[in-house]
Amino acid sequence: MVDYDKLIEQLGQLGTEQINSDTVDIDRLSAREIVTRINTEDKKVAEVVAEVLPAIAQAAELYAKTLREGGRVFYIGAGTSGRLGVLDAAECPPTFGTDPAHIVGLISGGYATLVLSQEGVEDDQKAAINDLQHHRLSNKDLVVGLAASVRTPYTLAGLKHATKLGARTVFIVCNNNVEVPIKVDITIALPVGPEAITGSTRMKSGTAQKMTLNMISTTAMVLLGKTYGNLMVDLQARSKKLAARSRKMLMDLLQIDLTAAHELLKTAGGSVKVAIVMHQFSCGRDEACQKLEAANGFITRCR
Repeated sequence: MVDYDKLIEQLGQLGTEQINSDTVDIDRLSAREIVTRINTEDKKVAEVVAEVLPAIAQAAELYAKTLREGGRVFYIGAGTSGRLGVLDAAECPPTFGTDPAHIVGLISGGYATLVLSQEGVEDDQKAAINDLQHHRLSNKDLVVGLAASVRTPYTLAGLKHATKLGARTVFIVCNNNVEVPIKVDITIALPVGPEAITGSTRMKSGTAQKMTLNMISTTAMVLLGKTYGNLMVDLQARSKKLAARSRKMLMDLLQIDLTAAHELLKTAGGSVKVAIVMHQFSCGRDEACQKLEAANGFITRCR
């Protein structure tokens, strides 16, 4: 039996569920006026994220530490929050050359809900535990929970299960001044306030979560030596665009022509990072790999 009184009381405490006084007349505006109002709301998001950069940095350090020590990262969430976690996990392998098994996105209702929402799956607490057990979550891992409203049962259950196992935990929410019902290592509160359309947390809340996830995972990858300067030298060239980008990086960085870049990349086994070290030290692939291993993957630390 649903306790609607309690649920309504909980929702009443959330900033994301309040009525936005700046958009109450949105249904009487022209298309241009509507998008202008929405854009005005969206501009507030970056400022909100900027307020919690210390916590975001801590989360990134924890993320990098987890992967460095052989653990895995799991994002867990429902609806838009869950989709954003799956998206961030999916983008790490091609961008940074990570193993897909090391960064995993879990969404309530399973991957089918990525393309078609299912009502009620966010309330399934047992499913969260089952999803994490399926991946054999351990105390070496990190679980990043995403819930705009703070209260999402699926997400909370996953984080509770993680804490019981001694796993590291981060909770990203889009409200503050509300009691977080579980103890986690890091809470990142992004109080974006009332949405342009009341309760539609796919808007400012989703944007804030996306920005935060981008910063956390990208910062972690930089800390792990996945970039050289601001170049993503660990990318996996699994498309024509990425293959071309790999060659362009070598051409720009090493001041060589396309033919030389192509041959160098081929000799390096397709790895831009290995190719750079081979060129810099005039060495073969095996020696370049050894240098990178000794430098923990950082090109700048190779000797």
